[in-house]
Amino acid sequence: MVSVTKLGLAFGLAAALGLGVSLPAQAQKTKLTIYTALENDQLGPFKAAIETAVPDVEVVWVRDSTGVITARFLAEKDNPRADMVMGQAATSLLMFEKLGLLETYTPKGADALKSVFRDSSGDYTWTGMDAYLGVICYNPVEAGKAGTTPPKSWKDLLDAKYKGKLVMPHPASSGTGYLMVGAWLQMMGEAEGWKFMDGLHENMAVYTHSGSAPCVQAARGERVAGVALDMRGASEKTKGAPLEVIIPSEGTGWEMEASAIVKGTKNLEAAKKVADWSATKGANELYSKTYATVAMPDTGTAPPNYPANAEKLMIKNDLTWMAENRERILAEWSKRYESKAAPKN
Repeated sequence: MVSVTKLGLAFGLAAALGLGVSLPAQAQKTKLTIYTALENDQLGPFKAAIETAVPDVEVVWVRDSTGVITARFLAEKDNPRADMVMGQAATSLLMFEKLGLLETYTPKGADALKSVFRDSSGDYTWTGMDAYLGVICYNPVEAGKAGTTPPKSWKDLLDAKYKGKLVMPHPASSGTGYLMVGAWLQMMGEAEGWKFMDGLHENMAVYTHSGSAPCVQAARGERVAGVALDMRGASEKTKGAPLEVIIPSEGTGWEMEASAIVKGTKNLEAAKKVADWSATKGANELYSKTYATVAMPDTGTAPPNYPANAEKLMIKNDLTWMAENRERILAEWSKRYESKAAPKN
């Protein structure tokens, strides 16, 4: 025998359908596929924040390193599978913009952001979120064994005492790696920059496929020093690692994470709502939990053990030049240094 309760539920559902009454909002959510290079531990908090701010959206992440996401996005340019890109290097988005792969849209409130974090082209397609810097994670314990002293200049890393004791990210895989290669070429000039990297290569143990790994390796005492992400250096030191987090006197390279809507998305209105969220104070407060420099002025504070005056040591960085020359620079870098690249998983 069918219970009265079950009959009641069945009748209620049928009545709701017959009268056009909306079912719970969960059934009506728009699935938004977002390509991202955010760190894995950021994905949960970002998803929760976005879905709270935009209740009719369900975020579906496709996450990988900066280089992999860039390559995948370009490979799919004739048949895009993403609705948005978020937490991706601005140099990648500038490349996508030039190819006409991004939707023209200015998020609400974007004019309140620092100017460098706003697309300055005629057709506004991307919005900056936060900036990340290259630093040297230096292990004084291991340095003592090697007989080195803390580097004050990038060229100090050319000392033969560092041979086999340095590590940095692969620039084709890691945004941190590419921002440093681009910075050295801009700071020193191309001829001198490649000469510097030739010497650096002699001391390099391996080029990792992660922007954080070099600092982690230095923190563990596996290397004397690693060129790595600024926030990872501060984090490892705060955890108790014997590290000095150094920005050399010439200054350092930097990149920004940014977001954009993919041109041709079938979920444009939902994507616009998420883009609007990305420029809010609340979103920037979330960014500031991971990065010391964010798009919204007067938002967030530097974490413990973060390098003093880091923002003042950011070089005058031509992100458009880095985007336009990316393929040429990476091809040259690979021809010279690929022999020490870490195996890909």
